[in-house]
Amino acid sequence: MQLYVERGYEQTTVADIAERAGLTERTFFRHFADKREVLFRGAGDLQALIVAAVLGAPQAATPIEAVTAGLQAAGTVFGAHRERSRWRQTIIDANAELQARELSKMAALAAAITAALHQRGLTGPSAALTANVGIVVFRTAFARWVGEDSDHDWPQFIRESLEELKMAVAGE
Repeated sequence: MQLYVERGYEQTTVADIAERAGLTERTFFRHFADKREVLFRGAGDLQALIVAAVLGAPQAATPIEAVTAGLQAAGTVFGAHRERSRWRQTIIDANAELQARELSKMAALAAAITAALHQRGLTGPSAALTANVGIVVFRTAFARWVGEDSDHDWPQFIRESLEELKMAVAGE
């Protein structure tokens, strides 16, 4: 991460990363498919955590409440890594290839949440719509969480972003 910040993503090679980490390139490739994966490692675990929380929400929860529970659960991953998340986002924002990769990961997350909502019994296009609204809330909360110097915790950013969306939809 520090190499990407110091040199830029494009100028940082796998050899540079391996050397900084005290590894061989061969060892690097045992853990990562390419240098992009340094930034996106753990996306599958995050997705599994969110989906499990959506599925584990109380049966009486509305679909958006179940999605909110999933998004708030992400705080267990993000909570202790705010500065690292800031660095990561700065690196991604500076590179179109990484931005595309991030959008792809968000689309996969939306599809997984949609499937979880279907498992909870939500039918038709409502599941995809709710999941994608959740992704908008997630991205908004994440941008605020990495961009603001506030003592708010992750779940509070999710709640505030959802409330702002509700007010916007209501025309307030």
